This record gives sequence, C-alpha cells and structure tokens, in this order.
Amino acid sequence: MNNLLAIGQIVVSVALIVLILLQPRGTGLGSIFGGGAEFYQRRRGLEKTVFYITIVLAGIFLVLNVVALIQG
Repeated sequence: MNNLLAIGQIVVSVALIVLILLQPRGTGLGSIFGGGAEFYQRRRGLEKTVFYITIVLAGIFLVLNVVALIQG
C-alpha cells in the first residue's frame, strides 16, 4: 500500500507542476505586489479548465499526503 501511495503522490505532483507551469503569467497574487494587471479578466475555455483541474489535483495531493502521514 505504501508503494501505491508513493507512486500516486509522484504522479499527482508531476501533473500539478505541469498544470501550474501551463497557467498564464501575471495572474494571482503577483498583481498585489505591483504586477501589471490594470483590468479584470475572466478565465475562459481551456484556461478555466486548467485552473479547476489544478485546484482538484492540489486537493488530491493534500489528501494523499495526509493519508501517508497517518499510515506512518
């Protein structure tokens, strides 16, 4: 079970890294510290899908890590 959990963590973490790198620059907290976002723009299409999948994978990653911690 530990091997399966470790493989799941690796797969989810690599997918999460790829999805984060696919997201456009200049969004998120960067605009708070002087980023160049002068107008609000909605996420549409593929960008919105990538955003939601990133959130879901982050949640899965968190759950996998908590389960690994509990199993010891």
